[in-house]
Amino acid sequence: MTDSPAVGSPATSPPQARPRPAVPRHVDLAHLARALGLPAPPGAGARLLGLTLDSRAVLPGDLYAALPGARHHGARFARDARAAGAVAALSDRPLDGLPTLVVPDPRAVLGELAAHLHGHPSAALEVHGVTGTNGKTSTTHLIDAGLRAAGRCTGLLSGVRVRTPGWSRPALRTTPEAPELQEVLASLREQGATSAAVEVSSHGLALHRVDGTRFRAAVFTNLGVDHLDLHGDQESYFAAKAALFEPERCALAVVNADDAHGRRLAAAARTPVVTFSASGRPGADWRAGEVRADATGTSFRLLGPGTDRRVRLRLLGGHQVDNALGAVALLHATGVDVRDAVRGAEELAGVPGRLERVDAGQPFLALVDYAHNVAGQQRLLPFLRGLTGGRVVVVLGATGERDPGKRAPLGRTAAQLADVVVVTDESPHGEDPAVLREAVAAGARSAGSAQVHVEADRDRALRLAVSLAAPGDVVVVVGRGHDRLLVAGGRTRTFDDAVQLRQALAHLPVAGGR
Repeated sequence: MTDSPAVGSPATSPPQARPRPAVPRHVDLAHLARALGLPAPPGAGARLLGLTLDSRAVLPGDLYAALPGARHHGARFARDARAAGAVAALSDRPLDGLPTLVVPDPRAVLGELAAHLHGHPSAALEVHGVTGTNGKTSTTHLIDAGLRAAGRCTGLLSGVRVRTPGWSRPALRTTPEAPELQEVLASLREQGATSAAVEVSSHGLALHRVDGTRFRAAVFTNLGVDHLDLHGDQESYFAAKAALFEPERCALAVVNADDAHGRRLAAAARTPVVTFSASGRPGADWRAGEVRADATGTSFRLLGPGTDRRVRLRLLGGHQVDNALGAVALLHATGVDVRDAVRGAEELAGVPGRLERVDAGQPFLALVDYAHNVAGQQRLLPFLRGLTGGRVVVVLGATGERDPGKRAPLGRTAAQLADVVVVTDESPHGEDPAVLREAVAAGARSAGSAQVHVEADRDRALRLAVSLAAPGDVVVVVGRGHDRLLVAGGRTRTFDDAVQLRQALAHLPVAGGR
């Protein structure tokens, strides 16, 4: 899974089956031209059924959006799109063989155009969003669980999974590109869904992926240092997140009052605000107390409007209290009974790649987690330290073509909070993997506290980590979570950390144990 900007050429990850509604709307090109304030181009009578920016995913009757990209312009693939059945195009230049809607910045109009083509499906649904640096995926799944416990017919669009009442598949991006998002929402409407929980990344906001979507409510989890490769600085990163809560887009803001940026957002919001605080901050609408987190789950006292009750989550880690509070606060504010919201949260068995436990009979705890930034490590590793009197062994790397400034801090923080650090490759993309490894390893060595090992091959790195673990230790593989693809030098291969970790554990000398 990636949330990087799409390039004009086909994406690195293979395309998936399109989620076009079973009975798509028919819209003529002239109608879309008028929606953009453009004169009708030659061929304006073309009848459109869908929209995509991936030439490999074109279906007959599509409008092909040819965007400028980091490596190629989508116009390069216009012939392929036409051969696959595209009948028109959107671009910043005319395309040969396709009537083209020409605008200076096609990405900026893509979301609204896709929503228009599909009849603004979010107007027929209660769409709930979640944004922030950490906790987005878990909070999105907790909202979905609460909605389902309340008997709602739901859809889920998270960084892990995209699901409608009729189908389910793994996600490729944290937030889908605008055409896919609107197609999924249109499918939800068609299949009788009433609600949707949508994970909203800063990429999704800055790159206009959620334009055209109306949110009934949205949660702000927190803001750490991340994605500065896209945003440039922390202030721009915050501004991208805050854009979700503009009244033109969202009717209600649910904000973490424990986070400094959350308090800033709550103070400046032009929408109604509900606040929550896992630390029990006075004045917050929803608060937690008596938090206990262990290797079997997390419990806390839930305090809010008319509510004082114990909650026992099956999810691991004290940080899940923040996520559960945000989910319950949003659900209560949008009409879900607190008892249903809590029951859904308590029944959620886990979220793939989020402190996902891997058991193969070994005498130590083994986990996979998505912690891919310093803030995530600072939430995760002290919790793991509290679970054991033994050592904490961390396997990590850094993804290529992403925020170079966080590579050394990732290694340094891991080494400060763990005992053994194994540095390996993630997805270097087009970068030299040795340079990535050395940046992380140098950061780890600079801490001067943990054992630091470097093993380029990820499979061998997992085997090394478990071979170093003794009874009572904790081994955690961080950075990728549920991601099942490794990308290097333009090639993609399947690698599931949980599956490979289980295989590594099976190679331990005594029946998966020591």
